[in-house]
Amino acid sequence: MADVTVIGAGVAGLCAAYAASKAGLDVRLIDRKGSPGAHGCSWWAGGMLAPFCEGAVAEPVIVSHGQQAAAFWAKVTEVTHRGSLVVALQRDREELARFARRTTRHVGVDDLAALEPDLAHHKSALFFEDEAHLDPRLALSDLVAALAETGVQIEQAEVAPDDIQGPVIDARGMAAALPGLRGVRGEMVVLRAPEIRLSRPVRLLHPRHPLYIVPRAGGAFMLGATQLESTDRRGVTARAVLELLSAAYALDPRFAEAEILETGADLRPAYPDNIPRVTLCGRVLRLNGLFRHGYLMAPALAGQAVEYLTKGIKGDLVHED
Repeated sequence: MADVTVIGAGVAGLCAAYAASKAGLDVRLIDRKGSPGAHGCSWWAGGMLAPFCEGAVAEPVIVSHGQQAAAFWAKVTEVTHRGSLVVALQRDREELARFARRTTRHVGVDDLAALEPDLAHHKSALFFEDEAHLDPRLALSDLVAALAETGVQIEQAEVAPDDIQGPVIDARGMAAALPGLRGVRGEMVVLRAPEIRLSRPVRLLHPRHPLYIVPRAGGAFMLGATQLESTDRRGVTARAVLELLSAAYALDPRFAEAEILETGADLRPAYPDNIPRVTLCGRVLRLNGLFRHGYLMAPALAGQAVEYLTKGIKGDLVHED
């Protein structure tokens, strides 16, 4: 019998398995779909490690713990440390001022040419120098490879915590069907526009259709994301594509000629307060509720789960059932 069995091989389960293995525990990792792929919301993430930007709408605990994420991910995958930009159209400049009041660790930029020449036509922005980003799909693949180096392989099987003996980390997301957990639908578009060059994530503030654009390899960009209180798992809607592409066009009109590579939609699991947590239920530790903070908060959840398993220490993200 393993020291701990992790159920779920999305970003939360993989981080938990990695942290447990590095702590010297014998780990078993099981997922009903096997290796991560387009069947999970971790696949469709933007990959922004942007705790200070998230502070505009998220609780302080997200900002605090999110600052650990880049260092964790740098141990297993490529992390780009070029900060984040937040811009607004001239008509929406009050949105930029409001964002600045709600966040910290930024500087105002009145000339974007030095940071992003292709955005020089925008009059002002906020620059969050201490933020970073990664490619989520590469990160998942690299994390699976890092686990394999420690002897942990993903078993494909449909199991629940009651089917397993000994300590369990339940990281099944929406499949866990926990009390109070709700689905928040997100829809994304991946474009290829090699003539547009951006070196860091850009957030466009908009009263109705806020947008983030994250550069990927090969002239690709991830555009996201809608945020709908819904458990609808169907494909991306025409409305979502229209909104995302319209916002991208407002940022740079050349996106109108971009090639659409992919569209995707999935459900982010979230608790009522939108704060991820580790919930203790006997021998089962439930890692869930990552909402839109998967890559930002999974390392902190994993670390606190392993601290509890190995030392009995309850961190501030650990809750009693």
